[in-house]
Amino acid sequence: MENVSEIMNVNIESLREWIGRTESSSDQVTSAPIVGLSATLDREDPLPRNGDPLPPLWNRLYFLSVSRQSELGSDGHPKRGDFLPPVPLPRRMFAGARLQFHHPLRVGESVAKVSRIVDVSYKEGRNGPLVFVLLRHEISNDAGLAVSEEQDIVYRANPRPGDPVPIAQKKPADATWTVVIHPDPVLLFRYSALTFNSHRIHYDREYVTKVEGYPGLVVQGPLTATLLLDLVRRKLSDPEVTHFSFRAVKPLFDTAPFSICGRAEDDGKTIQLWATDPDDSVAMSATATLASTVQF
Repeated sequence: MENVSEIMNVNIESLREWIGRTESSSDQVTSAPIVGLSATLDREDPLPRNGDPLPPLWNRLYFLSVSRQSELGSDGHPKRGDFLPPVPLPRRMFAGARLQFHHPLRVGESVAKVSRIVDVSYKEGRNGPLVFVLLRHEISNDAGLAVSEEQDIVYRANPRPGDPVPIAQKKPADATWTVVIHPDPVLLFRYSALTFNSHRIHYDREYVTKVEGYPGLVVQGPLTATLLLDLVRRKLSDPEVTHFSFRAVKPLFDTAPFSICGRAEDDGKTIQLWATDPDDSVAMSATATLASTVQF
């Protein structure tokens, strides 16, 4: 019987030749994207001033991919085979990340980023082949390394009739905080615009439903992660976050509201976070670690 990876033309050894590739860029922490994301999250923040710390995870507003229009693929992403390996599977998803915040980035300062492909691996999933790309990003300012991140990207085939249905992950039963999010197309558009994300699954309904087979516009994984951390900021008055990790379990769509939830652990420093879909199953799980204990 022919191997599924051969059917999909996945040559994992060729793709692994991308391991070790690096990409460097520089930017400045300007105020306009901060104002835009604050408005998108419906926050009443004061206008940012030079020297103000950048909230954790808001570094995604900078070092944007600015590929020319002719360099984009049919899905709206930059064509594969430049920095990222040319994985031939059509669906590309942000599966999760692990971040450490060494010290804050600050408004007005110049910053530098180095990205490296750490690993490329292959796995046979329940619904076909999967290719995982592990990236490491390091962002520095004049004080040294400020943010380090490991990021997981997964590639997979489009769904087929008769594919097994993913097993739902039950949510924890004891949330301390719960907020309902209404992910309309405007919210998704604004976040895509702020991050210069041209992936069509977030704004092109005809493409996402007819080509990729999703039921609606897909909520950006980093947006969901940002909403989870924003829950911590709102409930604990901007605590210092040293570590944050999240894992996407299943996609969320603009077709129905979803919930973001949080629970403080007994150590006073660990916050468990999760997002649930309309069926109350977990769509994203996350953990935030604080620099010092907080009374809850």
